[in-house]
Amino acid sequence: MAEKKQIYNAVYADGSYGKVTLGKLINKGGASGKIYLAEGKPESVIKIFHHTEKSATNRQKLQAMLLNKPNFQPVEANGVDYIQIAWPEAILDDEKGFCVGYMMPLINMDKAVSLDHLMQKAIRQKLGLSEKYAYRIFAAYNVASMVTALHKCGHYIIDLKPSNLSVYKDNMLVAVVDCDGFSIRGEKVRYPAEFVSEEYIYPEGMSQTCEEMGEEQDKFALAVIVFRLLNNGIHPFSGVPKDMAAPMLTIQERIEQYHYAYGLWPDKYQYPHPYSIHEYFNKETLELFERAFVKGGQRPSAYEWQEHLWKLMHGLKPCKNNPNHVYFTSKGCGLCSVESKFSKDLSIIKKQKSDPEKIRGIEISRLSTEKVREEKEQQHAYDVKMQRIFYGAGIVYLLFFAFLYKMLLPFKESLQKAGLGLQFLVIVGVLAGINYGLRKYTALFRPLKNKIIGDMLAVYALIWLLITLVLVNDLPRNLFELAPTVSQ
Repeated sequence: MAEKKQIYNAVYADGSYGKVTLGKLINKGGASGKIYLAEGKPESVIKIFHHTEKSATNRQKLQAMLLNKPNFQPVEANGVDYIQIAWPEAILDDEKGFCVGYMMPLINMDKAVSLDHLMQKAIRQKLGLSEKYAYRIFAAYNVASMVTALHKCGHYIIDLKPSNLSVYKDNMLVAVVDCDGFSIRGEKVRYPAEFVSEEYIYPEGMSQTCEEMGEEQDKFALAVIVFRLLNNGIHPFSGVPKDMAAPMLTIQERIEQYHYAYGLWPDKYQYPHPYSIHEYFNKETLELFERAFVKGGQRPSAYEWQEHLWKLMHGLKPCKNNPNHVYFTSKGCGLCSVESKFSKDLSIIKKQKSDPEKIRGIEISRLSTEKVREEKEQQHAYDVKMQRIFYGAGIVYLLFFAFLYKMLLPFKESLQKAGLGLQFLVIVGVLAGINYGLRKYTALFRPLKNKIIGDMLAVYALIWLLITLVLVNDLPRNLFELAPTVSQ
């Protein structure tokens, strides 16, 4: 037996009635409801609320939306109509008369992407989106136009942020859904929004509820979105803290304290993002952002942004170096400047990564247990080898000075003729050379690190040099007690 299809009563804006059959579920939706196809109506979809407890309020809000629809018509491009806002077309009642949802135009989200995805180069490349900077300016213009149309009707988005907005990939036109979550102006009452997101809440709104928020919230959030689209995704309240030891503030905390680092005056908390191109914006753009983000400023309306972005689009200068780039003023292409800086920084990082990382002068790669054990064994073998060399050299050293007189006997007569003065000078030179050698090879031979051993070797040499001096020159033998022993 075929499953019975759910049929709802549809109430249209002109007061007419009809029947709508629920089709296939296409989206489980967000917090408020699920999205279905409308059977027999390929250009429409149905949103069914999760709960009917607020049936009366939902009906009143939807009626206000039907009677006060923003003038934002579909745009035709290449023979295709692009729906830009999923505004309610009919209220849906069940058989008991409860308001269970509404019917709205179908927006083909397969052809659209979240506005968030347009902000980051890596995501644009992954999704195959165009790198043309002018497209992002056009997207900003379309968002401002959408907000302007809503504000003319007295409606506010409130939870205005990139992830709640989409743009068609082909032409950057806006695609907006979940309009029932907006703050809607009724004939005698306002139906407030229920959600708002951090990082887009205006400073004064931190002490307010969603019900109290209105146009100022939209004006602030819109300015943030425009700033991010023009400035490579950088949030106007992000930056590099000046005091890294100070507590790190969240973006919303920086908003609340007006820490805007891209204005006419430096911010006391943070520096601008290193890859920001705000310095390449024209004066009027900077002034609009100043009004939007600096305490005490009169925030630009959505219409002001719409008009300004229109002027920007028609005054762009093409970049000679990159066909995807455009720029605003005689300062040149900010995108090229930032890409050059990023490339230099990246090369520095790569070089740093290629250089061995060290801790206290020791390469990290050498700190593994196996490496440490291996180096200890090598060091021990080296120490043993150098110790043997030292002992061998020490024996030669001792024997050399002990038999120095015997080695000099053939030259005894010549030495006597040279005189004691010259011989004393030679002895002083030899002792200086010995002291220099002992200092030089202290690091090489571990026993020499013991100063007593070095001093003993120097004294030993001095004694035998004096004995040799006495014997070579036939000085009185009673000067030294050791002389008779040596001469015999």
